[in-house]
Amino acid sequence: MATQSPFSMLEGLFQNLPSALTPPAWAIEESHRRVVLLLNHVLQQEPQAMERLARQKGRVIHTQWREFTFRVQATPAGLLDLAGADAKPDLTLTITEDSPFVIAQAVMQGGKPSVRIEGDVQLAAEVNWLADHVRWDVEEDLSKILGDAPAHMLMQTCRTMGQALQQFVGKRGAASSESSGKAP
Repeated sequence: MATQSPFSMLEGLFQNLPSALTPPAWAIEESHRRVVLLLNHVLQQEPQAMERLARQKGRVIHTQWREFTFRVQATPAGLLDLAGADAKPDLTLTITEDSPFVIAQAVMQGGKPSVRIEGDVQLAAEVNWLADHVRWDVEEDLSKILGDAPAHMLMQTCRTMGQALQQFVGKRGAASSESSGKAP
């Protein structure tokens, strides 16, 4: 007998949310601006990433998951800026998995969500390089606020919890594969 995931009810609710709950345009734009600020903060910690992105100046990357879209443009400084809604994308990345829980599970297991890629091959290669090599040093940023020891302790706690969650997700994935007859 297959055991149903405790998240299946939440996933069903998430799948059936009415589109009337869409946030206002100003809130979406502001959240996009905040994401761009965070991405630029992370890029500025990696000079090689900025060099690679500077070579792609003016190129537009359009990312989509379900009805959510995010469009950025590479700047001459090697950073990102929001692209206009009318800007023609040079690269379109569409996350093909609908379930946020399946995406989270893939990420927790160290993978990437499945993505359909359309557009410029060189730009896609640069974006893939960025995804593989650029990481946010959260502990370094926290240490500027909290101090070195508290930041290290907080991050160690988060890593321990993350490992426990990864083990849980891995066991859950293996159990659901076995119950459906699929190989892990």
